[in-house]
Amino acid sequence: MFNFTLQNVSGSLIVNLEGDLDIEATEIIEEELIVEIQNSAGEVELNFQNIDFVDSSGIGLLISIITELKGNDRNPTITNISEDVKTVFTLLQLDEILGKDVVLL
Repeated sequence: MFNFTLQNVSGSLIVNLEGDLDIEATEIIEEELIVEIQNSAGEVELNFQNIDFVDSSGIGLLISIITELKGNDRNPTITNISEDVKTVFTLLQLDEILGKDVVLL
């Protein structure tokens, strides 16, 4: 099951993600999380500390979110990536696609 919590710290929004970033999570993200992010201001940190699995639908949605945030000068970052998820990100070269300043491997 996917869940998220939000923290506002020094003008930045920290999004703590938990569970699997898969097809089931995309509904929650599209209906709830994106609205919360749009209603906030400042930089956005996606904390992946408690994400153990990411599938293609999760990657696609992640790319869309990061692209939109970068387009709105929100300076997004993805932090605390587990080793398993790092392997997927590295294979897909997400740090090259999204930027090494976004994907903090």
